[in-house]
Amino acid sequence: MTYCVALILDQGMVFASDTRTNAGVDYVSSFSKMKVFERPGDRVIVILSSGNLAITQGVMELLERRIHDQSPNLMEVESLYDAALLVGGALREMQGRDGQVLAQYNIDYGASFLVGGQIAGEAPRLFNVYSQGNFIEATLDTPYFQIGESKYGKPILDRVITRETALDDAVKCVLISFDSTIRSNISVGPPIDLLCYRHNTVRVDRRLRIAEDDPYFQTLRRLWSEGLRGVFSTLPAPP
Repeated sequence: MTYCVALILDQGMVFASDTRTNAGVDYVSSFSKMKVFERPGDRVIVILSSGNLAITQGVMELLERRIHDQSPNLMEVESLYDAALLVGGALREMQGRDGQVLAQYNIDYGASFLVGGQIAGEAPRLFNVYSQGNFIEATLDTPYFQIGESKYGKPILDRVITRETALDDAVKCVLISFDSTIRSNISVGPPIDLLCYRHNTVRVDRRLRIAEDDPYFQTLRRLWSEGLRGVFSTLPAPP
């Protein structure tokens, strides 16, 4: 399992994904689930992945290979909608190739992707590509998407995030969302890949990997826990 979240706000976009992959409690490893296709001044396309690792890696390999030998590809499309179409098509292709065999061994071959960013000439956009290859787009009413183990990190996002949320506040909220998920599910864990994109710059603003011992992340986790306990202690007793 994994946890990925992407937000589209008035100021820009925030993308984050964990790196933990496990095939049982005795086999845990780390793989990046964030891929960036960038040509500064022309396009920034960020893809987050969740699900069967072999399927998601196969999809990314197809997308990267086709940049060099097939058209259309992610570095040619004129809109993020077309980029989401390519991701959905590559996903169907991988599932069509391997899905039947995996199903025979009762292996889940589902996968999903978040695709967002900006291509010069259009507004920033964010899509959620489902395991079937179809997708939906974020709207003013729905400014974020999650994939993977989403339920533990959703409440803080619902309470805080609106389209007007500042980027720095959004980053804090996303990291708290990850802390909540990591505390409640051992299949999600650091390091956390984090990327910020400021609208209309058409280049990546900030991208970093946050380890478990990162000082800021540790401070955020501690203060959030202390704050929750403090607020809880002030709540009135049941009548």
